[in-house]
Amino acid sequence: MELMTHGDLKSYLRSLRPDSENNPTGRPPPTLKEMIQMAAEIADGMAYLNAKKFVHRDLAARNCMVAEDFTVKIGDFGMTRDIYETDYYRKGGKGLLPVRWMAPESLKDGVFTAHSDCWSFGVVLWEISTLAEQPYQGLSNEQVLKFVMDGGYLDRPDNCPERMHSLMQMCWQYNPKMRPTFHEIIEMLREDLHPSFQDVSFFYSEENKVPETEEFDLDLDNMESIPLDPSSYSQREESLGRDCGPSVGLRGNYEEHVPYTHMNGGKKNGRILSLPRSSPS
Repeated sequence: MELMTHGDLKSYLRSLRPDSENNPTGRPPPTLKEMIQMAAEIADGMAYLNAKKFVHRDLAARNCMVAEDFTVKIGDFGMTRDIYETDYYRKGGKGLLPVRWMAPESLKDGVFTAHSDCWSFGVVLWEISTLAEQPYQGLSNEQVLKFVMDGGYLDRPDNCPERMHSLMQMCWQYNPKMRPTFHEIIEMLREDLHPSFQDVSFFYSEENKVPETEEFDLDLDNMESIPLDPSSYSQREESLGRDCGPSVGLRGNYEEHVPYTHMNGGKKNGRILSLPRSSPS
């Protein structure tokens, strides 16, 4: 296993606080460019997991590691449940749950998909922006459960760049299907990344290349042989909507969900993929 010199991301971020005793060199907090680099590296690791049909289910700063060159990589270490015990909550006698990082559909129905991982990624962005403060500080775990299931999400951190906050909001769409994929997130950030990202990332690797598909010749003279049963298409569309990795016990039609009026300024919940340009930092 690779040695991660700077430990987990949560401890590393906290060490960068101005009053931290673990920052003897006085290293400053990350700049916007450095935060974007961290975000892209985490998203790249998640895109790899998604390509392999894995769902993480516990993405958080405590489960990301910082290498000697400050590259951030994802992991999932059971020991974090002991080290960061307060980050987990036992609901109804079940296993420990990271409720402050969980999407509403995960809290409500036990659904975990690439979409719910994206919600958790938004919380990681919030952790990066706050130097690893506790999400929903001041609320109990039970209050967080109700707040998120009722359509709530984290406030914009103090001094948080608009670009980071816009990305957080995309990840916190109540409708899971309206959240961006990790590939889309990298696509939005890639122009601001260090050139070395192209050499080491999954996003730019041959493994991530879309395989060529065979051309399909439609026989226009034999159209009656093509099934036109509308139900077959609705079933296919339903299955395609779930093509972002495996899910567990999906229940409820989130396409029909009416978002809460206080979300997105009372407007319809939709995906917005454009991000404000970053200013020089």
